[in-house]
Amino acid sequence: MKHITMDKEKAMVEPLELPKYRCHKEVWALKIESVQLVAIADEDDGMLHNHTRLCFEDKNYSPIQVPDSYVARHDPKPGGYYVVYADGYKSFSPADAFEDGYALIIYQTGAK
Repeated sequence: MKHITMDKEKAMVEPLELPKYRCHKEVWALKIESVQLVAIADEDDGMLHNHTRLCFEDKNYSPIQVPDSYVARHDPKPGGYYVVYADGYKSFSPADAFEDGYALIIYQTGAK
C-alpha cells in the first residue's frame, strides 16, 4: 500500500510505503460455517425480532447470536473467522487474511 504526500514546492512527492507490522497476538477464533437471520419472539412483548446467528464448522461449539452492531461493523461471511482478542474485542476476519497471519496453537496433554 502506498501513501502519497504533498510538498509545498511540488504538487506531489514520491509515494511512501506504509510501515509494515508483524502480528504476534494470540486470539481465540472459530471458522464460520453459516450466518443465519433468525426471528425470535421477545419475552416481554411477544413480537418477533430478527437476530443474526453465527454457526461454526467445529460442531463442538454451539451457534452464537451476535448484536446488530457487530454485523453492521464486520459483515461476517461464511468461511471467515469469528475472532475474540485478549481484551474481549470481537471481530471478523476473512479466511485468507486470518490463515495467512495465524497458526493454530495445539496444547499437548500429558507431555513430560
